Amino acid sequence: MKTRIISGLVMAPLLLIVYFGGPVLTLGCFIIGIMGVREFYNGFHALDIHPSYWIAAFSALALYGINLAGLSDSWYMIWFFGVVIASLLYLFKIDERKLEDAMATITGIFYVVFFSFHVTLVDQTGEYAILAWLIFLTAFGTDVMAYFTGYAIGKHKLCPKISPKKTIEGSIGGILGSVILCGVFGYFFFERVLIHCLIIGLLGGVISQFGDLTASIFKRKMGIKDYGNLIPGHGGIMDRFDSVLFTAPLVYYYIAIVLL
Repeated sequence: MKTRIISGLVMAPLLLIVYFGGPVLTLGCFIIGIMGVREFYNGFHALDIHPSYWIAAFSALALYGINLAGLSDSWYMIWFFGVVIASLLYLFKIDERKLEDAMATITGIFYVVFFSFHVTLVDQTGEYAILAWLIFLTAFGTDVMAYFTGYAIGKHKLCPKISPKKTIEGSIGGILGSVILCGVFGYFFFERVLIHCLIIGLLGGVISQFGDLTASIFKRKMGIKDYGNLIPGHGGIMDRFDSVLFTAPLVYYYIAIVLL
């Protein structure tokens, strides 16, 4: 537990990136995306699956380039098309590559690069850009509160075959923690949308756990404990931001559909 707490404190300065927003946040998201997808791809090597990191890196550059250039939404559809085509063309060395190599390439780009890109999109929603904080409050708040609640009173296993240590009590505690944190944030920083902050906290508390469990499924299938060892007590980038990958799209689409 001590290592986990210390590591959490080490991660805290990264929230300065959210505070500064704009180009700083965009650059941070890009770096996390390309580092995260490399870790994700490395996990497949134990299964003798070899996705293309270079296609992923170029795709990330293209995605953020489209955004920074302010191009129309049609360009994002072209990007989707290009990602799939490039990943399938990767199979043209038919004697060297398997279908799984292309499928893993596509999965990594959308799961890691595209999902994390939504943090940048939230930061570009005008007056609602401040709600980017909710992405991390729901993800990290749920994780921390679920951990301590489960540690204190957890008895009933949530998904023992996926993550043996997670409990139903911890899951409920994590959701409540997310709602409370988002509510407090809304009350002090954006009272006009307080009810929406509470709703995002509730939805985020649930979907962030889906993100965590999804990452655990990948790791179990890959036969690895952590995606990396960059952060003591937490593993790699993917181990720390697995929940963010799910909460970022949630917050963005909630803003786009409900608030804008």
